[in-house]
Amino acid sequence: QVQLVESGGGLVQPGGSLRLSCVASVTIFTNNAVAWYRQAPGKPREFVARISGVTSTNYADSVKGRFTISRDNAKNRIYLQMNSLKPEDTAVYYCNLNAFGGVYWGQGTQVTVSS
Repeated sequence: QVQLVESGGGLVQPGGSLRLSCVASVTIFTNNAVAWYRQAPGKPREFVARISGVTSTNYADSVKGRFTISRDNAKNRIYLQMNSLKPEDTAVYYCNLNAFGGVYWGQGTQVTVSS
């Protein structure tokens, strides 16, 4: 059973930073693609960032240059460093793993950007 658990969300002022973490219950291999998605109230879930391999990353245009996705396979963890946060980044952020013949999601962590 693959489980993903996110943490690190919270309330932050505009311009601030947060680091989200996602831990997997199974070994994540370098060639497994892992990603972050987010869902704001009343909106569909949207792609944020993905990492596959050691350094192959891609980002949504809305977060490019502000967010950085990374992985620590030894700890089965995926991170999302979020800088220069904006109110429109407010959403529930979900970790996503595409591996082992399936697609897996965490329960999400709330990020609220507000003054």
